[in-house]
Amino acid sequence: MDADARMLALAAIAHTSRMAVFKVLSTAGPQGMSAGEISEKLGIVPSSLSFHLKDMARANLVFARRERTFIYYSANSDAIREVICFLSENCLAGT
Repeated sequence: MDADARMLALAAIAHTSRMAVFKVLSTAGPQGMSAGEISEKLGIVPSSLSFHLKDMARANLVFARRERTFIYYSANSDAIREVICFLSENCLAGT
């Protein structure tokens, strides 16, 4: 992950709703959840959720897969792990 990708991921996750979505998707596992399930679980209106998921997908924080008429989202744990490692190694060094 290059510097621009890390900054994009950090910017995308730095929002209360997007952090909540990532947390829910992380616990859902690799099968993920449909947008409707996420919306219902978190109480985020579908139009707002769609915006957040699009931003997170652009930052490579979530994967999306289509099954018939539904889109299922899952967390990209590797991407967030890379960001955490970067922060730990470069911003928390010596603490």
